[in-house]
Amino acid sequence: MDKLSVMTAFRRIVERGSFARAAEDLGVSPALLSREVKLLEESLGTVLLTRTTRSMSLTDAGQIYYDEATGILDAVSQVETRIRDGAGAIRGHLKVNASSSFGQTVIAPMLPGFLDAYPDLRLTLSMDDRVVDMVEGGFDVSIRIRAAMPDSALVARKLGAMRQQVFAAPSYLERVGHPLSPQDVPNHRVIGFLLADHLTTWTLHSPSETVTLDLDPTIRVGNSLVLRDLLISGQGIGTLPDFVSKDPVARGELVRILPEWELPAPEIFAVTASRLGMDAKVTAFLDHLRGALRP
Repeated sequence: MDKLSVMTAFRRIVERGSFARAAEDLGVSPALLSREVKLLEESLGTVLLTRTTRSMSLTDAGQIYYDEATGILDAVSQVETRIRDGAGAIRGHLKVNASSSFGQTVIAPMLPGFLDAYPDLRLTLSMDDRVVDMVEGGFDVSIRIRAAMPDSALVARKLGAMRQQVFAAPSYLERVGHPLSPQDVPNHRVIGFLLADHLTTWTLHSPSETVTLDLDPTIRVGNSLVLRDLLISGQGIGTLPDFVSKDPVARGELVRILPEWELPAPEIFAVTASRLGMDAKVTAFLDHLRGALRP
């Protein structure tokens, strides 16, 4: 049994959610993939996938195998790419897409160091708060912030997670007062992010309980940097990701309210159109980005 081939097949089955779709991607028959997974399970002495006529899901052992296999395959791919391209031979045109807020607050500050390290590289950074078509746009990598990535032909690699908390300006709180519990939030002027899953519904978690609030934001904007600036100006209360809130909180322009509560933490993904999209320039960019994301 070729372990790397089996790992590749298993990973594709999980990511595509179907033996048939994975087989089409790999250019083999579904029966062959089914046989390989059965042999793999027999060799490991455990079930990795539970299947019915309508659905498929990972067992606990299957999740462990998938996570470890993904790490191994990515590491092998990176080693092969770096050797193939040669040390320091990172050149060509790198096209990156990200949201406006993430691009301006996280990517832009790291770009001088990245570009200094790879002077032969051309870079296009597109910032769009809506999800773009990577193939149509010709992007090498897109940075997306989601609770989870939907099943698609795209390949998503998790870079990290962010915290989503509630903030207001000291001037607003002096004028209106502090909300003391989640139930006080509807009595305040809420500023909402149009593209967020939680525009009209906030699910707040504390160490001991969860509260869901149905809201009708007075102000709705489609850019989290505009939302940040409205909060700083004392226009109301709203939620911000930590990479947007960090600096204004440090400067005293914003205050975290309901400090025991926060919203579910979305994850930061690097998305490529296929595994072949992880060439040397994409790998180098993501290495720098991971460094920028470290606390």
